[in-house]
Amino acid sequence: MSELREKMAKLGLFFPETTPPLGAYVPALRTDRYIITSGQLPMEKGELKFQGTVGTDLDVEEGYEAAKLCVLNCLSAVNSIVGNLEKVEKIIRLTGYIACREDFTEHSKVMNGASDLLVALFGEDGRHTRSVVGVRNLPLGAPVEVELTATLRK
Repeated sequence: MSELREKMAKLGLFFPETTPPLGAYVPALRTDRYIITSGQLPMEKGELKFQGTVGTDLDVEEGYEAAKLCVLNCLSAVNSIVGNLEKVEKIIRLTGYIACREDFTEHSKVMNGASDLLVALFGEDGRHTRSVVGVRNLPLGAPVEVELTATLRK
């Protein structure tokens, strides 16, 4: 078992199956040493596990868990392209979208679900730049969507 999969097992996590695209795009794309994912939703076994608006239908803790699942789906998409996440050298950037009410201001706390998990799995190589934006709604009524950019080892 790889070191990364051991860490996931200790955290009680698993890789979800790569979610098939919901439109005319690919889940991830590799160019040279970079791999970039499309936005990933909190999908598990082909179903949206979390639905609604953070701050109304979900609290910050549920949003945090949704962001963790989104980034697991990002990693699954990366794995589908490179075949082994041990090839990931560094997580470069995350972009997160939080479906929330107009007066919601805790976007960063929600997105920390994704960021904290990447650091737990990749250590210092999981530290990344990040943007997080509040939006009115997301595809399928998802509360969170996450995109990831990483570099691969030479």
